[in-house]
Amino acid sequence: MWKRRALGLIKWIILLVGGLTMVFPFYWMITTSIKIPSEVMKIPPVIFPTQFTFERYWRVINELRFGRYFFNSLYIAVTVTLAVLFTSAIVGYVFEKFQFRFRNAIFLGLLSTMMVPGAVTMIPLYLLLGKVGLVNTHWAIILPSLGNVFGIFLMRQAMQSIPNEFIEAGRIDGASEFMIFWGLILPQAKATLSALAIFTFMGQWNSFLWPLIVLSSQEQYTLPLGLRTFQGQYWTDMGLVMTGATISVVPIIIVFLFMQKTFVRGITLTGLKG
Repeated sequence: MWKRRALGLIKWIILLVGGLTMVFPFYWMITTSIKIPSEVMKIPPVIFPTQFTFERYWRVINELRFGRYFFNSLYIAVTVTLAVLFTSAIVGYVFEKFQFRFRNAIFLGLLSTMMVPGAVTMIPLYLLLGKVGLVNTHWAIILPSLGNVFGIFLMRQAMQSIPNEFIEAGRIDGASEFMIFWGLILPQAKATLSALAIFTFMGQWNSFLWPLIVLSSQEQYTLPLGLRTFQGQYWTDMGLVMTGATISVVPIIIVFLFMQKTFVRGITLTGLKG
């Protein structure tokens, strides 16, 4: 009995330490954003601030064009997420429920593109976008993101659990193929769609390298690029950086809290558990 209790205690200690390790960076980010200037870079570090100031939040929102960066990121992330959900769902549905020539070969060809490092395609993609005049526009970020091979794979996995009888029943009732997809199939896959939505939104919201390559105007900057402008050549106001980072985390937390139940269920159903 005592061995079981000791083992349970050790598990709780490990979980507690792991939880604190994950939470502490968020705590440090938030407290640094409200510390007075003399405590931000103090050595030894100030774990528990003695005084608070919210002046940086006013500066970030009203003086540093943060609202513009925030809107750009939100617009791009929402647009790409909605487009990826639709394209991934319909392509995954076609690959799983329709029989056509070379279906498996085409699908394997798509999956093979996931093994190509993104850095390899950046230069050709940049040159292509430059030829059509899309460099330094948000379309240079949105268009390359519309085809998501991981999303297609994920949705195809989800479609395997949907009985073909749903499709046959819809056809017998005279529904079009699109109406069957929209009205019968998508509601059955909403858990997986929620998981894909979170993955896609977080990926676009935190994207830095590709926007840095294709965007040159500050009016077009996304939030990660906007936060970079808070850093000076010789000195960085870490309080301002942490304030911007704190605000930028809010949409991700809202999306996750809104979809957390269906997210966990979607991950379980598609077999992507670690």
